[in-house]
Amino acid sequence: MSKFTGLSQAEAEKRLLENGRNCLKEEKQKTVLQMFLAQILNFTNAILGAAIIISIILHDYGEAIIMLVIVIANAVIGVVQEGKAQKALDALKKMSVLKATVIRDGETKEISSEELVVGDIVVLEAGKQVPADLKLLETARLMMDEKALTGESVPVEKDEKFVADEKTGIGDRLDLAYMTTVVTYGRGIGEVVHTGMDTQIGKIADMVGQEKEKPSPLQKGMNELSRTLGIAVIVICAIVFLIGIVQGREVLELLMTAVSLAVAAIPEGIPTIVTIVLALGMQRMAKINAIVKNMPAVETLGAVSYVCSDKTGTLTQNRMTVVKAFENGEYIDLDTLDKDKHDTLIKGLMLCNDASIASDGTEVGDPTETALVAFAKRYGIEKSVTEKSVPRINEKAFDSERKLMTTVHTTEDGKIISYTKGSTDELLMRCTHIRVNGTVREITNEDMALISNAMSEMSFEALRVLSLAVREDNRDAVEQGLTYIGMIGMIDPERPEVVESIKTFKRAGIKTVMITGDHKDTALAIAKKLGIAERPDECVMGHELDEMSDEELRNRVSGLSIFARVSPEHKVKIVKAIQANNNIASMTGDGVNDAPSLKAADVGVAMGITGTDVAKGAADIVLQDDKFTTIEKAVKEGRNIYENVKKSILFALSSNISEVVVMFAAIAAGFAAPLKAVHILWVNLLTDSLPCFALGVDPNSSSDVMNKRPRKNGESIFADGGYFKVGLYSVIIAVVTLIAFLYAPIRDLSASGTAYTLKNIIDRFSDKQILMQSQTLAFCTLAVSELFHAIGMRDTETSLFKFNHLDNKIMILAFAVGLLGQLAVTEIPFFRNIFDTVQMTLPMWGLVLVLSIMPLLAHEIVVLVKKVKKA
Repeated sequence: MSKFTGLSQAEAEKRLLENGRNCLKEEKQKTVLQMFLAQILNFTNAILGAAIIISIILHDYGEAIIMLVIVIANAVIGVVQEGKAQKALDALKKMSVLKATVIRDGETKEISSEELVVGDIVVLEAGKQVPADLKLLETARLMMDEKALTGESVPVEKDEKFVADEKTGIGDRLDLAYMTTVVTYGRGIGEVVHTGMDTQIGKIADMVGQEKEKPSPLQKGMNELSRTLGIAVIVICAIVFLIGIVQGREVLELLMTAVSLAVAAIPEGIPTIVTIVLALGMQRMAKINAIVKNMPAVETLGAVSYVCSDKTGTLTQNRMTVVKAFENGEYIDLDTLDKDKHDTLIKGLMLCNDASIASDGTEVGDPTETALVAFAKRYGIEKSVTEKSVPRINEKAFDSERKLMTTVHTTEDGKIISYTKGSTDELLMRCTHIRVNGTVREITNEDMALISNAMSEMSFEALRVLSLAVREDNRDAVEQGLTYIGMIGMIDPERPEVVESIKTFKRAGIKTVMITGDHKDTALAIAKKLGIAERPDECVMGHELDEMSDEELRNRVSGLSIFARVSPEHKVKIVKAIQANNNIASMTGDGVNDAPSLKAADVGVAMGITGTDVAKGAADIVLQDDKFTTIEKAVKEGRNIYENVKKSILFALSSNISEVVVMFAAIAAGFAAPLKAVHILWVNLLTDSLPCFALGVDPNSSSDVMNKRPRKNGESIFADGGYFKVGLYSVIIAVVTLIAFLYAPIRDLSASGTAYTLKNIIDRFSDKQILMQSQTLAFCTLAVSELFHAIGMRDTETSLFKFNHLDNKIMILAFAVGLLGQLAVTEIPFFRNIFDTVQMTLPMWGLVLVLSIMPLLAHEIVVLVKKVKKA
């Protein structure tokens, strides 16, 4: 270390002033006020705002207050449910604050990592985190865990002599150590080449910050719907106003009518209902261990057509595991392995090993070596116990040139034995004998060919292969004249439950894509087992992506299932290529290297247990159990939520449009307004909103959403017959409401023997009592028919007689509350005064019920016609 003097303290301070501290810049977070304004400033609220202003001008303060409460309530719910703001950059900053051991003025000292400058000489030791990007000057078996940054599943041995070319990816730069990676073994010295935002993690932070929030598919649809409704309201109000002027009506009356039409046209409850449904969806997802940070992600996940996933720790167990063994010229079934027969192989690999497993299951050491200790433990052989009876007395450490490690032990009977493990090729060159079924003999060319074939087969399966040899009376750890014992193959194995989830995704029209920092062979081997890919041509490497333009990748991406040896920039490029083909992409990951792509995806999913703070900060959804199957459950939940939101919106629209049709038709015919603004507001808030909510939480027990293809990006809320449903039921409800409205004047004309002319009907409305009775009948028929309509909207493809009506108890409650509310406004004097209604008689209620059941009759006819067509 004496040859390194490092920077002088004065020079370091000068560079610190010139270039700034070794930390990451922070992104300014939104204030509560900004989030509130973002929620409140939309087209729907603008129309309601206009209606509020008109109501105040007309001194109709009650309606103005009710509408204002609705607008504020929607915004407050949205801000509360949005939860915590994006914390990815905060997490990155937190990770980068640590102490660094540096050499300055020829002395070793410890300083804050934020004070590091380019040119500083940093000392690295096992267990320490790298404080900046370093060019390695000296290494001694330096092993780095770069999994969180590159996705590499095993530690990387660094080499200061390595010479990189311009195509070498960050995962292959053996001469560099990166900020936030961890030293797992050995020591090293490096010179700081990048600090702060110039480091690899700084570039990732910059990429995360550049990714802007994108509206979810539902938000896009809702915004489009709001604009359409807003334009429709303006046009309808203008037409009605002109008709009124031509008819000679008073301007004040027309303004009141305009307010009524605006209230009728806008489904005020929809934003609140959607918000509440998504919020309840967040709670249901939490029960299946999916914590949703960003509320629209609840529904977005249900729309994904691509699930892009990191391999290590997501599709695999993030734990090297022995999966194959070869001894005595044959493969061994690990499930039925005889530990006595294969005692030497198991114990030798365990003892020639620096790793350990604590009593609480914590693994200490290199993942490859801990896998060998776990392999022995699987058969009841504990390293801590065995080492006491077979102590180590000498060793020769592993190095990358020999690719071997040897330890010497004293056996229980006092003999000396050495165990050598490492590369099969290197080991075979040092073996003169082989042990087969307990008998030691000279090794032959046939033996070597058999062993080489077994090694090739394991390597073809992307297994990491290690062989073991022994030598007796070898106190000096000589690695010659060895006796070959056997070999094992290990890999970071796939999660067993993932296979079924991927099959389910295929049935649901969702493609699973593996994006990993691992090598191509390893990725392809795992992908084959998982059912993600079958052929090598479905895989592309990171350096190949560098040579592709965005357009080329967009054209090829649909035929690719594996992206291997990729960088964080590549992952973002892949996600954007998928999105460019009009797909909705989910990205799943756990490492720092996944953060930019998690942010770029339509919905980012991070692992809660093994995931870094950075990944969890960048994601929209965090899986508490780290199970890929939870994504499958969350997708199903998201699809159900969208189906329910769609049913709620179509129901609310058909109800609101029916109100507009009623008002427009009556005004155009010269009648008095069939409904007052307060009637419409009451229907929208109580009779509509409660059933709307019940539809929003419907269990969808009769549908299998995971057997349908995902909806297209930008698909209209009216897809699959939405326009027909809204049009049909809005016309039916409007017609029965108008019939109810005309019942009283026609009955009066009939009683007096007067002709049924349009003029005579209009004249009858000049009688205040008849007008109040007509408006009451129209009000009640509108409300009750919408309650019946809500029941049918639960499933427009199934007969009411096949419904399980009891599985949606909220719908039963909503129907009961709506009916009781309607009784209250006609039977209780206090409410009659507020709503300008009359007390209803039994015949009048009978008429209301007969007319109101028409939407359900139409439902049954539609279902029957569809059934006949299919037959």
